[in-house]
Amino acid sequence: MSAGLTLQALRKQPWAFAGPFVTQCLAAALVSGALGADSSLSRARLDPAARRALTESQIPEMAVLFVVVSVYLTALIVGLTMTSSIARQGRDIALVRAVGATPGRVCRAVAAQAAVVAVPATVLGVPLGALLAHVWLAGLTGHGVIPPGVTFHPSAAALPAALGITVGASLVGALVAAVRPARVRLATALIETSVSPRRVSMVRTAIGVVFVAGGVVLSILIANGDRAKADGSSLFTMLALCVGAGFLGPVLLRLTAPLARLFGGTGAMAADNLAVRAKALSGALVPLVLAIAFAMVKVVAHTTSVHVRGAPEPAAQVWTEYSGTAVYVAFAAVAAVNTLVTVLLARRRELAVTRLVGASRLRMLAVIVCEALMVTVTALLVGTVVAMVTLVPMLHGILGTWMPYLPPGQLAVGLAAVIGLVLLGTVVPALVAMRRPPVESLAVDP
Repeated sequence: MSAGLTLQALRKQPWAFAGPFVTQCLAAALVSGALGADSSLSRARLDPAARRALTESQIPEMAVLFVVVSVYLTALIVGLTMTSSIARQGRDIALVRAVGATPGRVCRAVAAQAAVVAVPATVLGVPLGALLAHVWLAGLTGHGVIPPGVTFHPSAAALPAALGITVGASLVGALVAAVRPARVRLATALIETSVSPRRVSMVRTAIGVVFVAGGVVLSILIANGDRAKADGSSLFTMLALCVGAGFLGPVLLRLTAPLARLFGGTGAMAADNLAVRAKALSGALVPLVLAIAFAMVKVVAHTTSVHVRGAPEPAAQVWTEYSGTAVYVAFAAVAAVNTLVTVLLARRRELAVTRLVGASRLRMLAVIVCEALMVTVTALLVGTVVAMVTLVPMLHGILGTWMPYLPPGQLAVGLAAVIGLVLLGTVVPALVAMRRPPVESLAVDP
């Protein structure tokens, strides 16, 4: 029966697993590429002078840090995207429970879905990561950052490590999403899954507060600590704050949702939708905040350095720092879009019913745009706070200034990029979902 439930879910909702598949593929590439780069640097056959030059470049330490961050981001984001996909099946899980499926059988079926998606995605992502690592090392050699003798050597641990991380994170995320509908009493299963919960988990909120407090404390320690370690330590400040923001996501979205009411009746509908779906949409906040914070920290650190010192940084140094950050930002951005698309497509039935009772396609699109703007505002505010808490102590430790600097032109480009990202994940799938007549949508997605 578990195999039947798995096949039925994959056939009925292939689009719901497309996002996790892409995210897991990129996650495997991230882990594989980081391990490949670290392996290539450690196994390079160099003479003593070249090895000393490589060590002084601090690229080996950067490669090790890439491995740690890649594992961290992969486990976090893959788990979130799979949780969002399985949560979509709450009603179906309640139905199979109502006809006799045990909680254990449901959990086994959900775990099988996660594995069926994660394994091929990982197998596809590992060679992609090897290619990315090869390109990165070639770029470092071409810019004179590392000796020419460093060539790419694939890591034997890439495939098993990527499989362990992506499949493990997917299983955890899937089971977390399935545990409540699988264990709920049969008499109330369908009622509970048909109504989105409004209550905010106190445990989740407490965990978020702990992570945020830990990030703030680490930031204070960096400000008063060793300047040489400020750059590396600040990364862990940012990661702690981002995870905390993810746990606090429903609370943050409900705090910003009332701002939508400034747009009249359309905004009021958007505010109500955001309040109901705060938990689902909070899954997109973590990758969005990560993308904003990663990009802002690196760009502002560079522009502030140029502004304070009055001289541009060496091109090789800029390329080295930006190339690594760009990979993380792209990964987080794709994960955010995937999560937003999954949440939006899960609302096809709701959109169809609303149109049947008189709402026009244009009105529904305006509501979705308003929701997207509120998600964007929340992500920008949280991402900026995370970036500033991370960045200001680092700037003080490295440059001796408390004032970050970002030219208005680059700020405008960043705002446009975030708005475009959220609209891509909400408005585009909404247009696709509303192309067919609402009656047909109800028949396809009952």
